[in-house]
Amino acid sequence: MNLPLSEILPMGASAGPDGHLRIGGCDAVELAAEHGTPLYVYDVGTVRSMCREFVGEFGARYPDSRVLYAAKAYLGTAMARLVAEEGLGMDVVSGGELAVARAVGMEPGDVFFHGNNKSTAEVREAMDYGIGRFVADSFHELELVEAEAARRGVVQPVMLRLSPGVDAHTHAKTTTGILDTKFGFPIETGDAERAVRMALEAEHLDLTGAHIHLGSPIFELEPYAVGIDAALTFLAPLCGEGLSLRDFSPGGGFAVGYTAERLPPPVSEYADVIARTVAGRCRGLGIAEPRLLIEPGRAIVARAGVALYSVGGIKDIPGLRRYVSVDGGMGDNIRPALYGARYEALLANRALDAADEAVRVVGKYCETGDILVEEAMLPSPRTGDLVALPVSGAYGMSMAGNYNLNPRPAVVMVEDGSATLVRRRETYADMMALEVDAL
Repeated sequence: MNLPLSEILPMGASAGPDGHLRIGGCDAVELAAEHGTPLYVYDVGTVRSMCREFVGEFGARYPDSRVLYAAKAYLGTAMARLVAEEGLGMDVVSGGELAVARAVGMEPGDVFFHGNNKSTAEVREAMDYGIGRFVADSFHELELVEAEAARRGVVQPVMLRLSPGVDAHTHAKTTTGILDTKFGFPIETGDAERAVRMALEAEHLDLTGAHIHLGSPIFELEPYAVGIDAALTFLAPLCGEGLSLRDFSPGGGFAVGYTAERLPPPVSEYADVIARTVAGRCRGLGIAEPRLLIEPGRAIVARAGVALYSVGGIKDIPGLRRYVSVDGGMGDNIRPALYGARYEALLANRALDAADEAVRVVGKYCETGDILVEEAMLPSPRTGDLVALPVSGAYGMSMAGNYNLNPRPAVVMVEDGSATLVRRRETYADMMALEVDAL
């Protein structure tokens, strides 16, 4: 019997003769028994494969390209080392993500600092490290970086994040390229041109290029072409007025298949459109082709990760619904509650049993909206079963919190039949260690 959801499970996932889900050659039931649940399992082989696919597909079409891992999707020291081993740089958005990059010795020039409101401390930490680029998102930031660079007597490379006014047709809460968003200098208001001139005139800034990001996840290819065209058309006249366009990034946002019924285009098709549009528009506009920077995050780690949960209480409402409660939920994966993200599920301990019942998989948190899967087709679940949610590798752990004072889960990485604990389960003592009892 074929393993269900094989299109969205980690590459090479299988079922053993006992019907247990196997990831990276490891038995998911054994992993849960050893490390407890909720548990996040990352397949190293899938991460490596996706890194190599992005590097290979973009490099084949646009040789002067650089792949930067968007760390916000999921970051820990083990993941940082893994993507660095595969030759990726890193896109960070906080001092914490920068600290991880520093901890693993990532080449400073390969680290690009994004974000719409960097603090003075973060700017200083990044400059201490010799960061490759700040991707400036406001006039305030340009002033902040210029002042810090002047204080140090250095010239700091920067890029500008532009808002091209392009709708990527994704969720309202993950659309970032339109006018009405907190991100970027809008082209249509004149702020983008003013920012370019401000950066060019700054004594201690070296403006190397521009960045756009349209949103995520983007299943369509056309928005990339439209956004790139808008940005390069805007930048071309400024190249004749002192701008040396050496770096250009269309961002990331590459989609992944969260459900088997909706799979994204292959990486090769994204690469085709992006590389062809950048090269073609540069030729048409008479400007030199810049280095192309792309920023996949979700597309690198989402499919690699599987979340495992233990089934507890089951509530039947005759004629209406069966609720299957698990020991995690919105505390370790807020995406369904935050913006209606859809997942599919299977039973890791009965992976080959026929899925014959529609149930609602819900979490343990004190919110009615704590729903992981609205309607999951499963073999009739029982208390003690192990629920697996594929495609949980992005924005689950990175957005996890301690709501209801629940500890965050452990994380293991699996490869060739071996499992390595890379993040231990949080404890009550960990949480209380932050308390300052001043009463």
